Amino acid sequence: MNPEEIRQRRLQEMQAKAQEQGAANDPEAQRQAQEQQMQYEMQKQKILRQILSEDARSRLARIKLAKPQFAEQVEMQLIQLAQAGKLPIPLTDEYFKGLLDRIYEMNKPAKKEITIMRR
Repeated sequence: MNPEEIRQRRLQEMQAKAQEQGAANDPEAQRQAQEQQMQYEMQKQKILRQILSEDARSRLARIKLAKPQFAEQVEMQLIQLAQAGKLPIPLTDEYFKGLLDRIYEMNKPAKKEITIMRR
């Protein structure tokens, strides 16, 4: 690459970064992003209300308080399974507990064992 190409690339990178920062500081863009996030959450809650029984919803709410990231993952998997038609609707609390156990086991980090061999 010649120096002119390097300068052009750096100029493009700086312009792109400036545009991103301008969008981040733009209150209108922030408001739109927040509104989209709120609509997404409302749709997700609507789907979960259709999928889960009352007991299962309360269990999911308690999980969300204790482990928000795990609850988010469970919600996404529930929605995907329901859309694929692989869940009984409404999902009972007992079935939901079994599903939670399976999801937890799949995502549980593997236990590392250290073996000390003496000579």
